Amino acid sequence: MCGICGAVWTDSRLAIERGTLREMIARLRHRGPDDEGAYTSQLLHVPPAPPQPGVALGHRRLAIIDVDTSRQPLANENGAIRVVFNGEIYNYRELRKRLEGNGHQFHTAGDTETLVHLYEDEGPDFVRHLVGMFAIAIWDAPRRRLVLARDRIGQKPLYYRHEDGRLSFASELKSLLAIPGIPREIDPAALDEYLTYQYVPHPHTIYREISKLPPAHVGVFHDGQWTVTRYWEPQWNVEAQISTADAIQQVRDRLSESVRLRLRSDVPLGAFLSGGIDSSILTAIMQQESGGRIQTFSIGFPEREYDESPFARRVAEHLGTEHHELRVEPNAAELLPKLVWHFDEPFGDSSAVPTYYLAQLTKQHVTVAISGDGGDELFCGYDRYRAIRWAELIDRLPFADKLARWSVWDRLPNSGHQKSQLRRIRRFLELLRLPAARRYAELVGIFNESRRAALFSEEFVAQLPDSDPIDFLAAAFAHCRQRDAVTAASLVDIMTYLPCDLCHKVDIATMAHGLECRQPFLDHRLVELAVSLPSQLKLRGRRGKWLLREAFGSLLPAEVFQRPKQGFGVPLDHWFRGDLRSLLHDVLLSPTALARGYFRPEAVRSLVDEHLNNQFDHSARLWALLVLEMWQREWANRAGEGVT
Repeated sequence: MCGICGAVWTDSRLAIERGTLREMIARLRHRGPDDEGAYTSQLLHVPPAPPQPGVALGHRRLAIIDVDTSRQPLANENGAIRVVFNGEIYNYRELRKRLEGNGHQFHTAGDTETLVHLYEDEGPDFVRHLVGMFAIAIWDAPRRRLVLARDRIGQKPLYYRHEDGRLSFASELKSLLAIPGIPREIDPAALDEYLTYQYVPHPHTIYREISKLPPAHVGVFHDGQWTVTRYWEPQWNVEAQISTADAIQQVRDRLSESVRLRLRSDVPLGAFLSGGIDSSILTAIMQQESGGRIQTFSIGFPEREYDESPFARRVAEHLGTEHHELRVEPNAAELLPKLVWHFDEPFGDSSAVPTYYLAQLTKQHVTVAISGDGGDELFCGYDRYRAIRWAELIDRLPFADKLARWSVWDRLPNSGHQKSQLRRIRRFLELLRLPAARRYAELVGIFNESRRAALFSEEFVAQLPDSDPIDFLAAAFAHCRQRDAVTAASLVDIMTYLPCDLCHKVDIATMAHGLECRQPFLDHRLVELAVSLPSQLKLRGRRGKWLLREAFGSLLPAEVFQRPKQGFGVPLDHWFRGDLRSLLHDVLLSPTALARGYFRPEAVRSLVDEHLNNQFDHSARLWALLVLEMWQREWANRAGEGVT
């Protein structure tokens, strides 16, 4: 687990100087506190041979496997091929045996050297053989090409900028911004997308001229030309014909194998434990496979409705883990600038707050943590999937249109409480009025189309392109149009919410503390299996994750599987009416913020007033706006050199 950066150029005026490379590497120090490395080669042209591009590769290392060697950039035997790599290749031992059988000689015991030898045999297709999480850059000097690759689900980030004569890349935006002259123009369309989803979806970033390499893609820069291609995609539209017994056994086998692979480590390893189904199952498997007492970590909050620590404690006692618990009373006003610095671009998911604190606690004891991310998307754990099923059933009724238009729904009282039953009912009834294609956007979005229209100033609207942020979701739905509504929604989450929000959040929050996080549910072979399964095996009645309950129910106390799902959230609605009230006025309603020109000042004031007066719960919207303003103060007009 590390941070990588670098560039390749065919124009000498765009050369990356050693001082610039050192600064790019330095900005990734938190991702790899154990070591650093660099390689540079200047542009060379000796006719009649074609020009040899200039190259710079940088690396910061968090040593997990083969701690004493495997320094990067790492080269093959003759130095012609070099790699910098962020992540873990879990099947590296199996690949190594195959490569040694083909005559390759190894000089280290880690997973990184596997990459250069596999590339020698397979070229850019090497990535198809990897099981793991990764962002990889390979410089192939004989072929004058740079190959970038990102893992299938998007667990590891990779940013790049392609311009005429140069391609530059880095694990984080802040590293790219160390390059002199990198444009920092904000993309209005990306800002529109951010307010829709609380993140900027790939391939966009908040900056107009910087991009994200999408998950499951390879990019090749060759003789000045840049091409990006997809190398993996599940069969989204194919539903398996499988018995319940076989599905249970296959899920049990594949998840157990995924955990076993992710226990390979030369440093201490533990698990995030919330007491929910996903993390509890993984902890139980880890305890079985490790042969010893594992360490588990959880945090709690003073507000009982957000506090899962008693459930985590119960699971830890049942499994006999060495449990660590932190009672958190977050100082969001103090933490917010740190989050803004680490995330580089606006990121409005407030669960980054507890994730940051949990990573901070965990790093005090171990260097690697197992996390349950992905279980909800793969096995239909979110409440919204039930809403989608009900809406699909209502759509089939002969009087569905009349029911949706019934004006009595508008007279239902509103609730300012985020999790109130009345609020959920009202929101569901509002969904019935929408075409099916837009329902999901309403369920997962922060500012819907009408709210953004009311928020944006006329000047900002004039800058927006003729596109719709919902196109990102619509493109994902187009991949699985032959599946039922619940399955389609879960698959869309795998393509969008999982990589752009959850994986990004976990990567940044954990790497801020030099902690590696491994996510067994995201093994691509388990993902392929889950994608193929019918929703009836996942969502039954009011309960999601039915298959997981059946496969692993014997490992855990019954109450783990019986209690309602509880998200990893924070009490934003309370905070904004309490400790963060002054932050809303001092930051969000400051003259500087209101004068930026993106929003109508009266619309922002209205959101604040409605929330503080308990007329409506705008906490997620206010947090997104607050993060955006703090980001602009840190990054939009400054270089962001300092680490907070």
